[in-house]
Amino acid sequence: MTDDRQASDPQATPLPRFIGSEIYRHSSYGAWHPLRVPRVSSVMDLSRALGWLPPDQFITSPRAKPSALTGFHTPAYLAALQAAEAAQTVTEDVRRTHSLGTPSNPVFKEMFRRPATSAGASLLAGELLKRGGVIYSPAGGTHHGLPDRANGFCYLNDPVLAIQSLRRNGAQRIAYIDIDAHHPDGVEYAFADDPDTLQISVHEENRWPRTGQIGDMGKGQVFNLPVAAGLNDTEMALILDVLILPLVAGFRPDAIVLQCGADAVTEDPQSRLTLSNNAHWAVVAALKPLAPRYLVLGGGGYNPWSVGRLWTGVWATLNDHEIPDVLPPAAQGILGALTWVGPLRQHHPEPHWIATLRDRPREGAIRADVRADVRHLAARRVAWS
Repeated sequence: MTDDRQASDPQATPLPRFIGSEIYRHSSYGAWHPLRVPRVSSVMDLSRALGWLPPDQFITSPRAKPSALTGFHTPAYLAALQAAEAAQTVTEDVRRTHSLGTPSNPVFKEMFRRPATSAGASLLAGELLKRGGVIYSPAGGTHHGLPDRANGFCYLNDPVLAIQSLRRNGAQRIAYIDIDAHHPDGVEYAFADDPDTLQISVHEENRWPRTGQIGDMGKGQVFNLPVAAGLNDTEMALILDVLILPLVAGFRPDAIVLQCGADAVTEDPQSRLTLSNNAHWAVVAALKPLAPRYLVLGGGGYNPWSVGRLWTGVWATLNDHEIPDVLPPAAQGILGALTWVGPLRQHHPEPHWIATLRDRPREGAIRADVRADVRHLAARRVAWS
């Protein structure tokens, strides 16, 4: 399927492109780990069932070679990660030095190949966006990875690698926005003192890794907004309109990278935030016109139904597709076939997790502390601009 506008005008902005891979379909961190659930494969399947992912918009992700990862990660760590995958075990020294073989970052079959594939997508995205456009890589967003060790389910840090790739391909000023429930400590580590990288993170306060306090700003352009449990759609709209959009517009970026973690919604077990997926889609849509290059990554998300629905809606938003009130039978069949079995119990889906993509809005009062913190950061913006 070819876009008629593109066919008649070779200078037109290209259609958004989706980078994915089959490696995520059967790969798991283990039967007890939060990342035991299917995520990216569900998004690919739902998008195709809805007619939203024709072959000319899909790119199979390459796997990054170790040499391509040394822009952020150390050779010693990359060697240890590959050796752990080959041996399917680690020594105590490797566990202590590189945090491999831990409960958060266990040894599993594709422990190098899987993150190297999402990293390859981020590196490729920077190249593909050289002349502008929109790229979606839901397997990306592993924002906790550190140069010499795994951290918080993240073996590599593909957002850092994406920003580096964008910069190599002509984007000097880059805005990184992160709406995952967890603070992007690895990305902040990489760019805290870089005046050409604007970083905005909205994350749950007192949630692991317990970094990203409102006063943490480094020497660069770092804006952290930790929010209390119960963040609702109305509060997120305030944050978007009063803080995120003015910051990004004032920064005038050449490229935007959005980490769109799905763990801030009510149904996710890894946070106490209470957003609907409408809040995420509003951020995706609002940022799109603010830079010529736009890369949207995934991130957290541990309820297979809510993450699959949210990330499929992200792809719809990037393409201006209308999201149906009721999914067609093929899409409902994909969601109905998902399972979520944990060590202690099996989770059962709510009816709307099968029938629809869109949540009901979760609106509410704007709490005084949220309003005050947004104003505090907005005042910093005025001083900066």
